[in-house]
Amino acid sequence: MTSTDLAPRPLLALENISKVYPGVVALSDVTLAVHAGEVLALIGENGAGKSTLMKILGGVIEPSAGRIVIGDTASSHLTVRQSQGAGIAFVHQELNVFDNLDVAANIFLGREKRHGPLRLLDRQAMRDEARPLLARVGAKFGPDTLVADLSLAERQLLEIAKSLSIEARIVIMDEPTSSLTLAETKTLMKVIADLKQQGIAVIYISHRLAEIEECADRVVGLRDGRVAGELARSNIRHDAMIRLMIGRDLKTIYTPPARPAGDTVLSLRGVRTAARPRARADLEVRAGEILGVAGLVGAGRTELAEALFGIAPMLDGDIEFAGAPFAGRTPHDAIRAGLYLVPEDRKRTGLVIESTIADNISLADLQSVSRRGLVSDRLLRDRAEDQRRRLGIRMADVSRVAAELSGGNQQKVVLAKWLSMRPRLIIFDEPTRGIDVGAKSEIYRLMRELADAGVGIVMISSDMEEVIGVSDRIVVLREGRVAGALAREHFAEQAVLRLAVGAH
Repeated sequence: MTSTDLAPRPLLALENISKVYPGVVALSDVTLAVHAGEVLALIGENGAGKSTLMKILGGVIEPSAGRIVIGDTASSHLTVRQSQGAGIAFVHQELNVFDNLDVAANIFLGREKRHGPLRLLDRQAMRDEARPLLARVGAKFGPDTLVADLSLAERQLLEIAKSLSIEARIVIMDEPTSSLTLAETKTLMKVIADLKQQGIAVIYISHRLAEIEECADRVVGLRDGRVAGELARSNIRHDAMIRLMIGRDLKTIYTPPARPAGDTVLSLRGVRTAARPRARADLEVRAGEILGVAGLVGAGRTELAEALFGIAPMLDGDIEFAGAPFAGRTPHDAIRAGLYLVPEDRKRTGLVIESTIADNISLADLQSVSRRGLVSDRLLRDRAEDQRRRLGIRMADVSRVAAELSGGNQQKVVLAKWLSMRPRLIIFDEPTRGIDVGAKSEIYRLMRELADAGVGIVMISSDMEEVIGVSDRIVVLREGRVAGALAREHFAEQAVLRLAVGAH
């Protein structure tokens, strides 16, 4: 008997899976397995094949070659029903919940509890069964809460609770912490540990490598539709995972400034926002620098950015922009001055997601692509093509809708909207949330190029590695006030956290 014979049979094995579309090889000869009680992290850039692989496991698409083995059963493909019957559950990045239903109804949608000869809905039974599920994910809301009243983070917890309700053997989590706070993420890590103890396998897909370091037993990297390699638990480190995904080292991700920062482009003195009426903020941004803005969730970073851009109320305070007093109170005022915002939620507030890429790029400056009061399709397209080449936006055509793009390319479209308008300062709010490492490096490169060209950059980020790696200087907000600033030679995670929590 060989050691292979003694090895436990995996819950799920994919053997030589390929998927070919006309002119495109999405997956090529992918082989991987996941065992009971194991967390397998699946990493790769957007377009690496992760989504295609998950659709095959969910029964949404059929592979072109290869086979899927679940337990003792092998098949060339799965249907949706077979996938669910095999105990495969998904927690999707795009939330699949219904606002007009309560939490319990969402959890048991399609599997409603019924009672009596008329098979009436048993709402009480659903609520009773939902309570322990919600407790397992650390939810503070109840089963009778209307989903419309939940925050994004709470909806994500609901999705996870829903997956736990079907007695899943394999739970596939796709960017499950994309909308969660640090505390909620820690709760999720406990949930994953609990699933492992129950013998449930977890396939964890995330761009947040620190989370993978914490929870994964094994990592498989996909690159260009192929398995690029695998890391055992003892070898799971940031640099190794990045090399697996993009084929190069971490040091190439961050670029140092090409020249010293210039004069002050933005100065705030005693600024109060409606969101933080008791706190006054003071800070300066210099031309050509990347100022990182760190702080805990709720510190007031996004509220300050939105007030500067004119989409949230500012109560009072003195602002100087480009050497002159700035009294702007609307986005139009900010845009006219050359102060632009790349918002945190690009799909809702950065893009008109179902409009074309070309329309989105010129949306803030239609006058420059118009002739005699009418928008010129040729000028619209020419500008979009120019920005496409400049930013390296990967798309089939500028006439396609923005919703079809990956997160990284959507972020580039938001940025392209401002670049043709001679920016003096751009505020990036969580610029790389939900995008892969390769796309992150491109966003960092673009930010650095803008700074080197003399544009002031404000980068609000909850990613500590990003703040320390990208910034030239860091300010930390706490309860709406600037708690302190750090020069590059004093950058350290501990120093940032001390300022964020008020420790001495």
